[in-house]
Amino acid sequence: MSGTLVLCGAPIGDVRDASPRLGEILATADVIAAEDTRRVLRLAHALGVTISGRIVSCYDAVEGARAALLTDYLREGATVALVTDAGMPAVSDPGFRVVAAAAAAGMAVTVVPGPSAVTAALAVSGLPTDRWTFEGFLPRKGADRRARLRELGGETRTMVFLESPHRLPAGLTDLIAAFGAGRAAVLCRELTKTFEEIVRGDLAALLAWATDGRVIRGEFTLVIAGGAGRRPVTVDFAPAQAAADPAPAANLDSGSAADPDYAADPDYAADLHSGSAAEGGSAADPAVASGSAPGSGSAAGTDPAAESGAFEVGSVDTVDARVLAADVVRRTAAGMPRKEARRAVAADYGVSRNDVYAAELAAREPRPAPTDRPR
Repeated sequence: MSGTLVLCGAPIGDVRDASPRLGEILATADVIAAEDTRRVLRLAHALGVTISGRIVSCYDAVEGARAALLTDYLREGATVALVTDAGMPAVSDPGFRVVAAAAAAGMAVTVVPGPSAVTAALAVSGLPTDRWTFEGFLPRKGADRRARLRELGGETRTMVFLESPHRLPAGLTDLIAAFGAGRAAVLCRELTKTFEEIVRGDLAALLAWATDGRVIRGEFTLVIAGGAGRRPVTVDFAPAQAAADPAPAANLDSGSAADPDYAADPDYAADLHSGSAAEGGSAADPAVASGSAPGSGSAAGTDPAAESGAFEVGSVDTVDARVLAADVVRRTAAGMPRKEARRAVAADYGVSRNDVYAAELAAREPRPAPTDRPR
């Protein structure tokens, strides 16, 4: 007889939010897998129950190994309760590896629903909740964080993030660069706890709050309104191709690597390896037959809205390849690595990285005709 894995939602601050069923499971489970064994003992004490089963640590660094152990317990018929420090297991907490292993082994998996900082913050935010996306913690490194935010530049759904106190100002600064200072947002601190605080406004107001000299403590959940959205963009290569060498230009519309310079570029090869070639964004793709792009034929980078990606929907249906190439040049001249500059331009204009690379090739000066070597 196989056992059952029970995912237990723990209070996110106020222990009174725990359900009676949580106490029952903690008291009767054969095995309790806890993110922090000391905290689960304190939780049981607060609920007035005594844990009789075996307690096993299951924090992020050991979860992979614990998944196999806990699956073995399930095969023996044990009831295994999985509890994290706060909220629901597997939601920005350990758990998904354990659940995946149990499900793959054919074990029963059930849940004791409980509080979640994600849904609590979303509910109190006052922002649209009909469609939303949970993005968890942004990457620690600035370049990785900015790259992730560029991927979300066209996101129209409400977004929910988690953030730590020491990275909050830097994270808000990058969010402003990606979405614009005026994007509506709500910052929730220490939800359900004694010093609960909810800050409403736009991203600029939240950054001002976080940098006004206060000591930032606690756990933060950030809810940000989605953008207005934008349609796919088609890249106009014709003006650039008209002045270019016909031989390489013939391959640009399809993003072909037939041009030896195109194929030999290490950044392009890296983009192919990371999947950019499968983005479906070549100029000939019908999926990008119409759309909008930052600006309206002006040089890229002159419009602050274009800088943040917050341009007016439908402002233009095509973007000149020369504009894309010029924006890459501008960003690299400012010190941005070329590969990151291509990613940024692609995100800002709603085109693929293949299109940006092809635009650079199309905008090159014509090559001189080959001449016979002197004998």
